[in-house]
Amino acid sequence: MSATTAAPPLGTPIVQPIHHSAAYAFDTLADARAVFAQRAGGYTYARTGNPNVAALEAEIARREGGAGAVAASSGQAAVALALLTLTGPARDAHAVVSSRLYGGSVDLLTDTLADTGLEVSFADPRNPREWEDAVREGTRVFFLESIANPLTELPELEAIAQIAHRHGAAVVVDNTVATPHLYTPGEHGADFVVHSATKYLAGHGGPLGGLLVATGSFDPTEDAARWPWLTEAHHRWGGRSPVEVFGARKTVLGVARCKYLNDLGPCLGAGAAHEILQGTATLDVRVQRQSATAAALAATLAGHPAVERVHHPSLAQGRQRELYAQGGYRGGGGLLSIDVRGTASDVGTVVNGLEHIRLAANIGDVRTLVAHPAGMTHCRLTPEQFRASGITEQTLRLSVGLEDEETLTADLLRALAPVAPPAESTPHPRESDTAAV
Repeated sequence: MSATTAAPPLGTPIVQPIHHSAAYAFDTLADARAVFAQRAGGYTYARTGNPNVAALEAEIARREGGAGAVAASSGQAAVALALLTLTGPARDAHAVVSSRLYGGSVDLLTDTLADTGLEVSFADPRNPREWEDAVREGTRVFFLESIANPLTELPELEAIAQIAHRHGAAVVVDNTVATPHLYTPGEHGADFVVHSATKYLAGHGGPLGGLLVATGSFDPTEDAARWPWLTEAHHRWGGRSPVEVFGARKTVLGVARCKYLNDLGPCLGAGAAHEILQGTATLDVRVQRQSATAAALAATLAGHPAVERVHHPSLAQGRQRELYAQGGYRGGGGLLSIDVRGTASDVGTVVNGLEHIRLAANIGDVRTLVAHPAGMTHCRLTPEQFRASGITEQTLRLSVGLEDEETLTADLLRALAPVAPPAESTPHPRESDTAAV
């Protein structure tokens, strides 16, 4: 049998190949016209998607129980896509956001997006009344985290979501710290979920990536006059409305992809998408291990004389304990923070004394990392924002990896030893309480 007539070899790859192509060819001009005009599905240019990106989007949408997803170049880009799409050209655009939010998100909201006219009010995610009081006529979005970074508080999501929906606002939840293995915000009122896929989804500290997931609950046609840029016909969409083009419950995803991702270009590459998707295959076992180790370290550090307070859901008291036990959480996550007793110099002594744990501004890695939020991730907060965040100059954030618990414990105890007060003057350790307000 000649080579030209030989049957294809048996067997197919179990790992998806990387589709490293910027552009996609069409058989006919009619086909190209249809796809570019959003009258037919397909790939046009890698800025708005490719097979690797699509596979990642489908996997995370499945894990979140969502209707679909859009991937972006980073978690920050995914948040930006969500907020730009939901606030659009509204001149009175306003968002209510958590006061216990990751510093990079605060920068985006109060600086860059403020330049577009978006106004922001902060509210404590543990106090729904603050969210109710912050609502105004132009409020389109509520934005909060399912487990706060870095102090790991749990939000009153269901109550907050009810407030948002009563006022016609969409609820966006950053689920990066919890991951869909530990918590699925869509089951508790979230309309959209965002992830920094760089963190736990990828899991190994390598690729950057982000995702915006639609849970399927948001339908702009239920109040079309409030969302005209989503419900009215426009030249951009060939004289149709986005709802007509993408369907009511996927309208936000369609506009996020075909307008903001296409125009601004924060796209996810095929290689990064492939690497993140590979990481998701071990997400459950990694997060389970990291969550258990973090809880064990938190319990050990809670009684240490050099530690003022430990922040982790497993140590929560009062209402926070109720949320952890009954609010749909399947673990406390691999993030914990401690407030070091002493001075700023003492904090530096602890960080510099760590031998195994590395100083780096990332979480979700298989390697354990430490960060000083006040001097790193949250360094641009205003004094008012800093006070509302609950972070102090004494706060250290630990992202627990997959190392042996004994190794991490020994490293932390060795680093804390020089700043521990003498035994005879050791104050009675305070009870750790992530719910303190």
